Amino acid sequence: MILLEDQTRWRLLKDFKKGKFCFLIGVDNWSIELQRSEFDALYFSLIRINKQLLDIQNELMDEESISLELENLPWFIELKGKKNEWSLRFVFESQDQTRSFEMYWPIPIAQNLFFEIKKMWESIY
Repeated sequence: MILLEDQTRWRLLKDFKKGKFCFLIGVDNWSIELQRSEFDALYFSLIRINKQLLDIQNELMDEESISLELENLPWFIELKGKKNEWSLRFVFESQDQTRSFEMYWPIPIAQNLFFEIKKMWESIY
């Protein structure tokens, strides 16, 4: 079991002993458990939207507002903010039609959780 947290603002947990829902992501007063395949899809979606940001980042002024969207089923991700500080909103539509949910990661939690999810995924594979 690996638990990462930034005081009380966010939590990221990996525990394969839990079975089907072995990843937990929590921000402020909510949390959601994900299956491994859902976590993998989230990771790849985050990498793709981060690449979109990196592709335009040098063209942006520091105070310029940006909004990027990515749909990579089962995830829809919206990045909003400025080139060096942004938030993320997620919509998850289960492919099994068993559940759907939305998450929101505010500034600066979005950047911290993105990098921690990236590190966690890379440590697994």
